[in-house]
Amino acid sequence: MNHQIFISIGSNIDRAVNTQAAKTALEKHFSDLVCSQVYESEAIGFKGAPFYNWVASATTSYAVTEVVSTLKRIESENGRTRGLKKFASRTLDLDLLLYDNKVANEPVELPRGEILYNAFVLQPLAEIAPDAIHPVCHKSFSRLWRDFDKTKQRLWPISFAWSNTK
Repeated sequence: MNHQIFISIGSNIDRAVNTQAAKTALEKHFSDLVCSQVYESEAIGFKGAPFYNWVASATTSYAVTEVVSTLKRIESENGRTRGLKKFASRTLDLDLLLYDNKVANEPVELPRGEILYNAFVLQPLAEIAPDAIHPVCHKSFSRLWRDFDKTKQRLWPISFAWSNTK
């Protein structure tokens, strides 16, 4: 059975290379990849270089645990090191946002809480799935983005030239 997943992708170390590497890896592991625009945003929660952020949707037959372990493996393969600090610069950050309409706390929080409070997640999610409904709030992502307080977090689309990976 195929499941629809949404993944948040971010990088603030060697951003262009790692953004492309993430897309290539996601295409390798998942089907029907759809990508939002790439956005640039300021680091949130720490002083660091600006991030490139985007959201992708895909389909997979993997269980949630397999999706999460695949995302962690992609991060590691692209130089991600895990330290003691939650908020730090990183080569690649891949977070599972949604897995169908599943609501859970284990093995990860679904839907991921940051959908509702990080512009760099909500805006690209609303771009590629405007009519999809948040499984807890029961509002569309376009409505959540329209109602979001955009004065607190700066975010802007950039022109990103994807390499053809297929």
